[in-house]
Amino acid sequence: MKLHFSRNPNPRLAVAVARLLDTEIEFQFAEPMAPGQSERYRPLNPNLLLPILEHDGRRALWETDAIACWLSRHAGSNFWRTDEDEPEMIRWISWAKENFMKACDIVHWERGTKPRYGIGPCDDTMVEEGLGQFHKAAAILERELSDQPWLLGDVISFADFRMATFLPFNDAARLPIAEYPSIQRWSDRLNRIDAWRDPFRKLDAPDLPPLPN
Repeated sequence: MKLHFSRNPNPRLAVAVARLLDTEIEFQFAEPMAPGQSERYRPLNPNLLLPILEHDGRRALWETDAIACWLSRHAGSNFWRTDEDEPEMIRWISWAKENFMKACDIVHWERGTKPRYGIGPCDDTMVEEGLGQFHKAAAILERELSDQPWLLGDVISFADFRMATFLPFNDAARLPIAEYPSIQRWSDRLNRIDAWRDPFRKLDAPDLPPLPN
């Protein structure tokens, strides 16, 4: 098996899942949109996006959630729930993408991605919109995590990893996580997991471009 990845949020998430599950896999740093690379990667993913999983000689699998599902099943793990908690897990994955993650992404795009890649100036109006969405979603997430360590109770699931996709990039986004103590404790708990805190350990993975001063 081979996982094509970069250091960006979704590929990072896929690498963290593979590391958590102790998957025997080759990790390949990739840049599908770099000059001269598109024709190599287009047969693997027509979107030219990462991550991409090549496995068992079958058609390559793309989209992070699908890859996480496959890796969990391959490992015989319930990290991707297949029991009665599966609908609850999918609910949180779906909600994250349209609410908490979406808000984090808006702010990170303006404060992190745009300056990092020289795309353009930070749009403060979009930052304020993203922060408004963040506080609305964070209030719901805070209540959910106030009396349990993980989104599905006492045992971590992929829903936790998915919800937290952008938190490792908060040095750039500067989201006010500390205003929500239950979310902060949950984030700290995630950071005690080696696979989450440092998924690229010992991998050939060039750093992201630095943020300008």
